[in-house]
Amino acid sequence: MLHQNPVGSDVLATAMSCGIALAVLRLFEETAKRGVFNQKLNRKLVHVSFGLVFMLCWPLFSSGHRGALLAATIPGVNIIRMLLLGSGIWKDEATVKSMTRFGDRRELLEGPLYYALTITFACAYYWRTSPVAIAAICNLCAGDGFADIIGRQFGQHKIPYNPNKSVAGSIAMGLAGFIASLGFMSYFSSFGYIQGSWEMVAGFLKVSLASALVESLPLSSQIDDNLTVPLTCTLVGSLVF
Repeated sequence: MLHQNPVGSDVLATAMSCGIALAVLRLFEETAKRGVFNQKLNRKLVHVSFGLVFMLCWPLFSSGHRGALLAATIPGVNIIRMLLLGSGIWKDEATVKSMTRFGDRRELLEGPLYYALTITFACAYYWRTSPVAIAAICNLCAGDGFADIIGRQFGQHKIPYNPNKSVAGSIAMGLAGFIASLGFMSYFSSFGYIQGSWEMVAGFLKVSLASALVESLPLSSQIDDNLTVPLTCTLVGSLVF
């Protein structure tokens, strides 16, 4: 943003991105306080929105390691926040209510912590020139988020090998993750960070299908989706991109 001062530009980008990320979190803390949505839906709206909104801010930063690391400090701070809240060192009932299933602060040490770790790692390691980062964040946020939202509304037909998951939820996961990935492929391509292609589109489809399959397995009842989904995206993404 400040071409004559790249360091100052990255610092300004960090401040702006942090402000936007905090605004998203505060918005859903308020909706949780006021009971605008039920607790489970409110939690999933946080899940869908935070990572995707944060990734929209990536073009504000410089292209080198400094930009990637400064950007990664934003979800990185959330890692510390989850550890403090989950352990009970820091009290914030609104955050606990907006980001947990049952209002138990210890839940923050599982899914929400894995979520923050995934976004931080994807940002710091892969950054915006890698489709793996796009695939991991889009399938974690949009894919896994809409799987739960749609599954709860239209999940009457269960998957034969896992009665805890629905056909509608798995389809929603694959579609949402894939569509979000295509959107960010076009977004980053417009800045010249990646070169979109039909091969990349096919790669995103494979990653989304794989992540939807893994999320549908009985294993997902034992290991948190926020861990299995990004691991699957990273593994499959490293093979197809």
